[in-house]
Amino acid sequence: MAISEGSTIIGESILISGNLNGDEDLTVRGRVEGTLTLTKTLVVEPTGVVKAEVQVKNCIISGAVVGNVTASESVEITKEGRMVGDIAAPRVIIVDGATFRGRIDMGEVDVEQGERPALARASSRPALRSPPAGRLPAAATARNEPEDSKPALAERAAAAVKPPAPPVPVAMGAVKRKVIVRRK
Repeated sequence: MAISEGSTIIGESILISGNLNGDEDLTVRGRVEGTLTLTKTLVVEPTGVVKAEVQVKNCIISGAVVGNVTASESVEITKEGRMVGDIAAPRVIIVDGATFRGRIDMGEVDVEQGERPALARASSRPALRSPPAGRLPAAATARNEPEDSKPALAERAAAAVKPPAPPVPVAMGAVKRKVIVRRK
């Protein structure tokens, strides 16, 4: 991988423990433990190990990361990458072959008045009203129907006016956005 100018490299034999802050790209080939805050890109190469809470603009993981990663733009876990922790970023790419265990938060979904997405979809459907007691919809009161089929019509009409099923709860919270997975 080409290293851009204004980039810092942590070599394979280096261990940094503590708080690391910076305003330039950082490439990790060694080990970093603690907290890591950058205004630019973090690249963890295949030999790199990061055990830290990470806050960056972009993160490309080809080595191992243990800890939560918060990125203002994107997080990519390459084929060689391994990560245990949560990701918070508007764009997440997990390439086929990568290893990831954790949760992903890709931001808020635009929903009116703070409703959950499932509720917003349900409330946008037209409301179905039950007919008054003893009356059937016009289609069920056709005059050319034989008398013995009227109970069957009543059952069909009652089935037609059932309210929509309630939304199914999502196990780990509402999914915010799609995850992009590249296959090679």
